[in-house]
Amino acid sequence: MTEQHFRHRSGRLSPLVVFAFAVALLAGLPVASVGFNLFLGGTSATWSHLASTVLSEYVLNSLALCAGVGLGVAIVGIATAWLTAMHDFPGRRIFEWALVLPLAVPAYVMAYVYTDFLQFVGPLQTALRDFFEWRRGDYYFPDIRTLPGAMLMFVFVLYPYVYLLARTAFLERAGGVLEASRTLGIGPWRAFFTVSLPLARPAIAAGVALALMETLADYGTVAYFAVNTFTTGIYRAWFSLGDRVASAQLAAMLLGFVLLLVAMERITRGRARYHNTSNRHRPPPGRLKGGAGLLAMLTCLLPLCLGFLLPAALLLRMALGEGDSQFGERFLMLARNSFTLAGLTALIAVALAVLLAYSARLSKTLLSKGLNRLVGLGYAVPGTVIAVGVLIPVTRLDNWLSGQWQAWFGSNPGLLLTGGIAALIYAYLVRFLAVALQTVEASLSKITPSMDDAARSMGLGQGETLRRVHVPILRGSLFTASLLVFVDVMKELPATLVMRPFNFDTLATQAYVLASDERLTEASTAALAIVAVGLLPLIALSRQISRTRR
Repeated sequence: MTEQHFRHRSGRLSPLVVFAFAVALLAGLPVASVGFNLFLGGTSATWSHLASTVLSEYVLNSLALCAGVGLGVAIVGIATAWLTAMHDFPGRRIFEWALVLPLAVPAYVMAYVYTDFLQFVGPLQTALRDFFEWRRGDYYFPDIRTLPGAMLMFVFVLYPYVYLLARTAFLERAGGVLEASRTLGIGPWRAFFTVSLPLARPAIAAGVALALMETLADYGTVAYFAVNTFTTGIYRAWFSLGDRVASAQLAAMLLGFVLLLVAMERITRGRARYHNTSNRHRPPPGRLKGGAGLLAMLTCLLPLCLGFLLPAALLLRMALGEGDSQFGERFLMLARNSFTLAGLTALIAVALAVLLAYSARLSKTLLSKGLNRLVGLGYAVPGTVIAVGVLIPVTRLDNWLSGQWQAWFGSNPGLLLTGGIAALIYAYLVRFLAVALQTVEASLSKITPSMDDAARSMGLGQGETLRRVHVPILRGSLFTASLLVFVDVMKELPATLVMRPFNFDTLATQAYVLASDERLTEASTAALAIVAVGLLPLIALSRQISRTRR
């Protein structure tokens, strides 16, 4: 009986497919738990109170955030992508890779930094009063801690999603088509709006959708700016009101928003397919000189300064000037907790991703591919939703295990899962396993199937082929995948706040707690450490972009 016959004709599934099914089941359990409690719990008094008081505010603020952030990231991302991809101007080679750096700054860190910079006693207003000899009441200065302020924070942090995808689309699809349009007498502006922009529409829609998912998943920024959204409502219902049913209902509504975004992105993309008919990558059509070149440089410099250079400089100044008074042993403990969580999650995620990707490669069935897609949906689910979805079933399992342990051994062991970091790592895996899986799948697909056939002809089994053939080839991609997951876990705040064990803090929670207490300069130390770690994968990405040749 051949291996192919064992997998497809005998009706039996390979162990790897069974493993993939189990992982997909565990990944989908939190979302299913949220939905199950939504219908099981009925309408609680808390939900009735929320519905009559603040639910409309949650909906309107979430919609307003999506509208403002979506428009902002589209404008900034498209403008910078078009300039760096299709034109030459002073500083273009630096902007090509530097424009992705704002991704290293979490939105909640950006919120803390700009609040300190723009507040009444901050450096900017103090300098203005000293220079113009103003006093309180002599001038008006806008408050950053508002809904429009939150929009700006998200725009300058998340525009690189649109920039990266749109720039790739412009480089791959626009060259030959634009050359043909110029022969027809179409001017540059008309060619941009009628040719390049429609061709890049699927990439732009995907980038905007990613930015909006991150916006809806955020908790630190909106909570600090006192903007009531679904994430703040879920946290308040769970911890302040102690109602898991109400929190599950809010989580289900937030999940509906996310699914609507995914559906809209798919509809916007439609069935359109765009192919590059030329293998040649052409240089920019011409150098922008004089005022046009200066304007292009300033257009790229503004989001880079506001999204990375200024926040990083302010963080460094605060950290070196005052910083965390408990920097010594306390900071090392926080760093150890963060690195432990991030390291364990990254190792487990990469191991699971390798097995899932290899399962799909071996079976080549719709079932295995569908299971991997199901696992990948976790990245679209906000951390707050996953936290609620994990806590509900895991808490019940914990209580059952505790009861059984006491019945068997006569002692109460306490909470075995939620009392430690196991449940938190589970939530991280549900959220970020997709990051590792996509990276591993992309690299594994580049390995020719003939290498598998050659390994089998030498008598190697599936496990030996994976260990001795594929893993050495995938070593670089596995490192990249682990690094991406590591950084995502380091920055994750909502799930960590909800699920961390008692008296277990990380750099992210420390920055949030100190900032919430208006101890912004002390929060800068932990925030700067998060930004520094976030730069690692972006440096690798920037080097890859800088090596791109047209």
